[in-house]
Amino acid sequence: MDPSLIISLLSGAAGGNVAGSMLKNASLGLVGNSIAGIAGGGIGGKLLAMAVPALGGMAGGGLDIGSIIGQVLGGGVGGGALMAIISMIRGAMAK
Repeated sequence: MDPSLIISLLSGAAGGNVAGSMLKNASLGLVGNSIAGIAGGGIGGKLLAMAVPALGGMAGGGLDIGSIIGQVLGGGVGGGALMAIISMIRGAMAK
């Protein structure tokens, strides 16, 4: 499995849980935040890799610090954003 994808998924789960803890009324619970974060992290990491290929993953046969930081940021932001979007949709459907 691609190491950059694993980094994106893990940072997405962390990003979803951080967003859930910051937005208490929008939290989906620990499992919900993690699942939404993992999905958002995968999407965010892949979008970042397509937008900025240097941050996308392997550089010279291994992961360099720039690509790791890029994947962590892309995955974390993507995970938090998708968790917030799902929470807003869930709130709108409950009304």
